[in-house]
Amino acid sequence: MICDTWKEKLDAYLDGELAPAEARALSEHLRGCAACAAESLSRVQQKRLVQAAGRRFTPNPAFRARIEQSIAPRRALRWNRLWFPALAGAMAFVIVGVLFLNLNHERRNDQRLLSELADLHVATLASANPVDVVSTDRHTVKPWFAGKIPFTFNLPELQDSAFTLVGGKVSYLNQSAGAELIFRVRQHQISVFIFPEGAAENIRAVQNAASFNARSWSHNGLCYFVIGDVSPQDLDKLSELIKSAG
Repeated sequence: MICDTWKEKLDAYLDGELAPAEARALSEHLRGCAACAAESLSRVQQKRLVQAAGRRFTPNPAFRARIEQSIAPRRALRWNRLWFPALAGAMAFVIVGVLFLNLNHERRNDQRLLSELADLHVATLASANPVDVVSTDRHTVKPWFAGKIPFTFNLPELQDSAFTLVGGKVSYLNQSAGAELIFRVRQHQISVFIFPEGAAENIRAVQNAASFNARSWSHNGLCYFVIGDVSPQDLDKLSELIKSAG
């Protein structure tokens, strides 16, 4: 069956490993197939549970202190002038290595964050009820969030634009409540996530995750993330509209 073929590719799709053309075809299939959409949502939830379990244990300061004390040198080194050049070279090597590791760590954090946002976006697409407040009126959608999230935000005027506001719901990132707004352009849906800056560091560059394009920025203590399977030009236009309302 056609669905069996698509289901075999769901994991690769959610991990961003499919070719762009194949990912777009699968995305279109998910919009029209309730069974595959439900299977996609189930796998997204499983991936998020595994990620949460992997971050569950972190050593406390007392444990770290005991380990550091157990491996500390028993006596101080005796300095010698002949050692200094070699030590200086070794320190330079260590510094370069630390900078490289920090850069890789930041990139991994960015990719992990984008993957989580892509999971939330896919879960919304696969849901039978993608939004909790359904309205094209920004004056209806914005007040609905009052008391549900710890901040407020502005929505743009979309008249004379290609975009339509579908509605919104409360979403969560790193246990912080935020807003997920759904916009439609042609037959595509775009998720706009708004979270407090403490929930996630802003991604420093335009990236993609799970075959989706993404944009992000920070403003007045809030992080904005725009993600969808539309062209970069569409994301840029919607991002500018949201920024103009800010």
